Amino acid sequence: MNTAVSSTPPTETGEASAVAARGRQIVKAYGAGETQVLALDHIDVDIMRGQFTAIMGPSGSGKSTLLHCLAGLDTVTSGRIELGGTEITGLKDKDLTQLRRDRIGFVFQAFNLLPTLSARENITLPMDIAGRQPDPAWLDRIIATVGLGERLEHRPRQLSGGQQQRVAVARALASQPDIVFGDEPTGNLDSRAGAEILGFLRTSVDDLGQTIVMVTHDPVAASYADRVIYLADGRIVDGMESPTADAVLNRMKAFDARGRTS
Repeated sequence: MNTAVSSTPPTETGEASAVAARGRQIVKAYGAGETQVLALDHIDVDIMRGQFTAIMGPSGSGKSTLLHCLAGLDTVTSGRIELGGTEITGLKDKDLTQLRRDRIGFVFQAFNLLPTLSARENITLPMDIAGRQPDPAWLDRIIATVGLGERLEHRPRQLSGGQQQRVAVARALASQPDIVFGDEPTGNLDSRAGAEILGFLRTSVDDLGQTIVMVTHDPVAASYADRVIYLADGRIVDGMESPTADAVLNRMKAFDARGRTS
């Protein structure tokens, strides 16, 4: 049974280790005075470790802005964001860059693979840049999970869109990050390839203990998550545990109807 849930736990006194990322009173404003627009309007949110969280909402709701701020890709106007107990708001650029490199994985619509590198080289590129050696056992496990064993020496142009996104997923997971963020990671894929990627993300949570946060507009994609957070006008307005595609679609329809009558 799907039930509405809060975006945060009942209290903040629980085990800190259970929270992968935390936002408190996050504001992201553009402009000033009468022309000011609040992309994020005093949002409180906890992302729980070892869970798959989907963020949904209509265009302009602030869902991608929230993800980018939680991931340290964008700055907030005010409020506080913590990643694994480390406050990232106010970090110097150098420290924030290192934190993103060492503790965060990213998967976006654009595969962002280097065309001159093989699949294997693209997967290990972030660690190569950081001067770190990948854990061989972990790397083998990731490659097996995403089913790339026979394609590792191929360059991106020799791979299908779905295979390229599998490389991007493997790259995001290879450094064993605290959390992986995805902004419409299946947006450029057909339904079959998209289902494969979502299945890999689901497996990474269930079998590898990964934490995933994904922005999506697709109810089917959201149904792979453990919970869904809904945004509207820069605010978290609802949530759902154990979502199904039909339940998510009905909830989104209700929001659309509410918007037309308000």
